[in-house]
Amino acid sequence: MEHLSNSTLASLNGKLPVPAYRLAEVKPQIGIVHLGPGAFFRGHQAFYTDQALQYGGDWAISAVSMRSADVSQALMPQDGLYTLAVLDSQTSYQIIGSVQEILIASEQYAAVFARLTASSTRYVTMTITEKGYCLNAAGELDLNHPQIQQDLSGNSQAVTAIGLLASALAARYQANVAPFCVISCDNLTDNGHKLRRALISYAAQNDPALANWLEQQLISPCTMVDSITPATDDALRTNVTAEIDLTDNWPIKREAFVQWVIEDILPSERPAWQQAGVIYAADVSAFEKAKLRLLNAPHSTLAYTGYLLGYETVFDAMQDEQLVAQIQQMVSAEIIPSFIAPAELDVQQYSAEIFARFRNPAIRHLLAQIAWDGSQKIPMRILPAIKDNLTAGRSIERLCSCLAAWFLFIRRRASEGEKLIDPLAETLLAVTAQCTGKASHDVPLFLAVDAVFPAELSLNSEFLAAVMAAYQHVSVFVAQHTISQNPAKKSGAI
Repeated sequence: MEHLSNSTLASLNGKLPVPAYRLAEVKPQIGIVHLGPGAFFRGHQAFYTDQALQYGGDWAISAVSMRSADVSQALMPQDGLYTLAVLDSQTSYQIIGSVQEILIASEQYAAVFARLTASSTRYVTMTITEKGYCLNAAGELDLNHPQIQQDLSGNSQAVTAIGLLASALAARYQANVAPFCVISCDNLTDNGHKLRRALISYAAQNDPALANWLEQQLISPCTMVDSITPATDDALRTNVTAEIDLTDNWPIKREAFVQWVIEDILPSERPAWQQAGVIYAADVSAFEKAKLRLLNAPHSTLAYTGYLLGYETVFDAMQDEQLVAQIQQMVSAEIIPSFIAPAELDVQQYSAEIFARFRNPAIRHLLAQIAWDGSQKIPMRILPAIKDNLTAGRSIERLCSCLAAWFLFIRRRASEGEKLIDPLAETLLAVTAQCTGKASHDVPLFLAVDAVFPAELSLNSEFLAAVMAAYQHVSVFVAQHTISQNPAKKSGAI
């Protein structure tokens, strides 16, 4: 069977939506570099840019992987084309054509650097996960991070995204080329401002003049992104092959809901993202806070607790009425009161829509995947609401159940010999090795991990007591609930 590619694209025209600009005589040139060409990017930013390219402009994407060659090996033989399956009550398919090339920074550094320094590159977007920014607990660039120190030494090509971008910006400064606009699309609170500060801080270590130039000219808007994008599986590949009658090495699937909010400070020359559905807002923080607290916090809580109960996917866990009721109580009693929502958002309706999205049977989102990188996610998704509630004298016991479930999840992974995917895995597993199962002993050990828990929290007696109570409660809940659902299973306890 032939592969999806430029040469076979015309055969799909009229059968499903295809990128007409790829069939045109004059095709768009690259104007965007994207770091981190994973599934979310391909179902989200690449999708929006694909729609924007229907309106014209040289906004094709050069996608850059820092190390992995997987995406390049899969999509370059397909000329960057791939199928997007939108999973709803009925599945729809379309071909995405915005990605023109996929480069690997560790192997093609010169080509990546050339793309980043070209005057035609006006935007750099990023989905590198929270850990890729090399920030400390205060949200500032961690200058003691070993890879940041390696990049600052200048002895080799940059290995971090921050080092790579700062080096490219330095080259543009020396060549008198305006800086590109850099857009973080990761679930970091205040992501654009943190990215901007990180780049300026990096530059200031070796070149104060460059740092000053960036301070004056670098544009890095805050953003909020949202769409559930499960991992590609063989079932998707089979369905896509049947739909397009071509082989697609790496199709992507996501839910129908998709959202991208960008702070309205972009240069006037921009892709037609707004026509594609992007929301430009004066203040992204209210949308961001609503998403982090109403979607990401329940998502993480569902992942850790559901995993402990033996469920595999979000849909599976959402069939557990007792578990869902507990998470809904957390949302209504402790999350919704913790922030002021944007005026345009009905928080009750938004929350109900989120739980409906979790129940989508067409989405097979693995709880273990959502649980990855907890040390990076917990400080963004859970701790801010806890801090706000402590300050206001509101309850935190249900929010602390997410922390307790995370601790117990780590212990479960260790006890079962499963790999813990987390940049602090070594530290967290060392803590786990000291645990006894007693809350008063275990919880202070976890809270002492200062890369996750700032002293203002870890030394707060009310917080400590709430987490210890939650640790005991979740342990009992998991043990009893697991046995009640499967009496043959002697214990689900840690």
